[in-house]
Amino acid sequence: RRLLQTIVTCLVTTVPKITKMSRRYYLFALAFTVLLCSAGRIITEFEGFKKPDNFPQPVYDFSKNPVTKDGFELGRKLFYDPRLSRDNTIGCGTCHIQAAAFTHHGHDVSHGIEDRLGTRNSPPIMNLAWSKFFFWDGGVFHLELQPLVPITAHAEMDEKMSNVIAKLKAHPDYPGLFEKAFGNNQITSAKVMKALSQFMLMCVSSNSKYDKVMRKEGEQFTEEELKGYKLFQQKCSGCHAEPLFTDQTFRNNGLAPGRNDDRGRFTITLDSADSYKFKVPTLRNIEFTAPYMHDGRFYGLDQVLEHYRSKVQETPNLDQLMKKNGKPGIPLTDEEKKSIIAFLKTLSDLEFIKNPLLSEQENLLKYDR
Repeated sequence: RRLLQTIVTCLVTTVPKITKMSRRYYLFALAFTVLLCSAGRIITEFEGFKKPDNFPQPVYDFSKNPVTKDGFELGRKLFYDPRLSRDNTIGCGTCHIQAAAFTHHGHDVSHGIEDRLGTRNSPPIMNLAWSKFFFWDGGVFHLELQPLVPITAHAEMDEKMSNVIAKLKAHPDYPGLFEKAFGNNQITSAKVMKALSQFMLMCVSSNSKYDKVMRKEGEQFTEEELKGYKLFQQKCSGCHAEPLFTDQTFRNNGLAPGRNDDRGRFTITLDSADSYKFKVPTLRNIEFTAPYMHDGRFYGLDQVLEHYRSKVQETPNLDQLMKKNGKPGIPLTDEEKKSIIAFLKTLSDLEFIKNPLLSEQENLLKYDR
């Protein structure tokens, strides 16, 4: 910051002393310098985990795994490293792409090694410090256990942690990186999980237009967005509660059984009352996370809203919020659908999906040259 201030001061104080033509080049240099220095700061400066002002307190216990610069950078390297898969071809970042808010854009279900297909759509990695359960069925209840599932799943990375540890130990860089992050160069499963968690904890999306409106930072909704926001509060917020846009419950939203006949939460609890219930997903960055639903059956937001308007299936445990006046479905006009979609797009956080700090290390080096 001090360097940037010094450069700007020098350029500004020199402008009056030079010719009109030279001044034009000086102003260009000033703008370029500000851009360059600010971009470099985004790329290189680690500021740790910070709770956004309009968010509740996280549920993650940071006292047992505080986020440090070295731990985060180790976690980022692991997140994108294909060594975590059995044939060294895919990493976590393969199915969780930053430009798609860390989802597998365009794929209805996750794709693993050898082009194996999973059974569910890859959920986004964002704001996990506030998550009480993970995956569509909530089968994992702690962030540091979450990476074990895709690493060991046959349809995904199909690897054993013992093999992952052996590969990391044999790598010339990892022992030193683990020592910087944890104080010694011993590589264990627990440390791998903690490092990956530190990276994922830093994937905080809180700078959408919606956030800036709520924090009164100079943004305002358009007339249509405001109309959509009011409709959203009336018709959608019962499940997609602000500011996380999920209440983290498990609900049957009236989808017809898919090709896998996935029974959702029931596979964890074995309670018939949980049949076809799935975790309510966040709607943040929904503009970038298609396809939608647990099996990726809908490729557009209009399809999603049309489901809620006219295609909700009556089942014994259909969520009561999916019924209006005793009938399944949520009444919506075409104009109301359009307005709600306009509001949903205010949840798009371009700063999050373009933040170089969350990108692969190779990309950071390209930006930093």
